[in-house]
Amino acid sequence: MKKIFLLLMMLASLVAYAQQEQPEIKFDKTVHNFGTFSEKTPVQTAVFAFTNIGKAPLIINQAIASCGCTIPSYTKEPIMPGEKGTVKVTYNGKGKFPGHFKKSITIRTNGKVEMVRLYIEGDMKEE
Repeated sequence: MKKIFLLLMMLASLVAYAQQEQPEIKFDKTVHNFGTFSEKTPVQTAVFAFTNIGKAPLIINQAIASCGCTIPSYTKEPIMPGEKGTVKVTYNGKGKFPGHFKKSITIRTNGKVEMVRLYIEGDMKEE
């Protein structure tokens, strides 16, 4: 009985230690509003900066946009604790109907919170 209890205590300690050493992503902002822009300049770009506030290297596994008109690119190498990285999002409204839009970008990481959503929005006006 003592061996089982000791084994369970060691396992619990190991799990608690592993949870403390996790990376954690913190974005400066999660929404970017392009405001109003002309359909003559349909390509708009936003940069979302983030910091690894955890205690282990942060890796972005995926960045998936809600539609093909939005293309994310991101820092590929591991971001060490305290270091910064970026997610660059390019919206291309060419061939789209003018008006208000709101798109989401899902970021998947190895962090404490595995999924974060970023949003871009704006109003493309007809010219």
